Amino acid sequence: MAYMKTLILAEKDVKRLLSMEEAIEAVELAFAEKGMKRVQLSLKVHLPYHKYNGDLRTASSCLEGLDISAVEVVNVHVDNRSRFKMPTVMGTVIMIEPKNGSPIAIIGGTYLTDLRTGAVGAVAAKHLARKDSKIVGLIGAGAQAKTQLMALLTVYGSLEEIRVWSRTKHTREEFLAHVKKEQGKRITRVVPVEQAEEAVRGADIVATTTPSNVPIVLDDWIRPGMHINCIGADAPGKQELDPAILKRSKIVVDDLEQGLRSSEINVPFSQGLLDQKNIWCGLGEIVAGLKQGRASDDEITVFASTGLAIQGAVTANIAYKKAMAHGLGQMIELSQG
Repeated sequence: MAYMKTLILAEKDVKRLLSMEEAIEAVELAFAEKGMKRVQLSLKVHLPYHKYNGDLRTASSCLEGLDISAVEVVNVHVDNRSRFKMPTVMGTVIMIEPKNGSPIAIIGGTYLTDLRTGAVGAVAAKHLARKDSKIVGLIGAGAQAKTQLMALLTVYGSLEEIRVWSRTKHTREEFLAHVKKEQGKRITRVVPVEQAEEAVRGADIVATTTPSNVPIVLDDWIRPGMHINCIGADAPGKQELDPAILKRSKIVVDDLEQGLRSSEINVPFSQGLLDQKNIWCGLGEIVAGLKQGRASDDEITVFASTGLAIQGAVTANIAYKKAMAHGLGQMIELSQG
């Protein structure tokens, strides 16, 4: 009887093993594979916990050319920080051996989820934002705002000004302390603002990372040439942008079918304000060279993210391989054949 061992890799080890540079490279490769139709991908399943103002999301993927497969399990509980002092978003990644279906690793995926989501924002900005972008507006100041900024700094090297807005002063102050400690040398100015409009007007890149169900960013704040990464609207009913912005933008999705259900475009699409002809293409098609990204300096571009299982799979694969090479984590006999 054959016994198959599974690596258990804790969150603390994942943080030691993964860099943003590695995550961006892996996520860009994953989208290129998607653009070339070399991946299998299940749509995200949402299980709501109405009683607790949260939900559970599961999705699986297989990158056939890379022999990487995984299942992501992610929760979003918007009251976690205030009620339990826990992250709003937590995750676990189960890596599967495609050859025989065995679970080869169970990986603490909270930091990994933050990192891979930041990484896709960087990939989108690389292909859709202006190359001379220097001013970033952040709508939201939580964990995802931090990794979105980390990823943009990886792409651009340095930025002149970061403007950050959140609903609470405490969150902004926490964000400022983080930036000063981690990334201050690469940013000339960090400006906390009281109104969302102050973060958006005049920015080159805007990243929205809130769980809002009503538009926060309004149409008349948006100037030609701006790029917007829509990260927070990742479930049915969520939206952060005035739909009028989308009507005059080049819209790029991570996945069309999932995006119509649960990205920034889901509400205006369900209301008949947008249809599929308003969507330019998927990010993978641009990364693979099949479609053009930004066409001019005056174009307004929007990336509507939902979060795809391929992002977690390729990022977890890096952590898995490095952990095995360095003897980190714990091997257990989870199943047997």
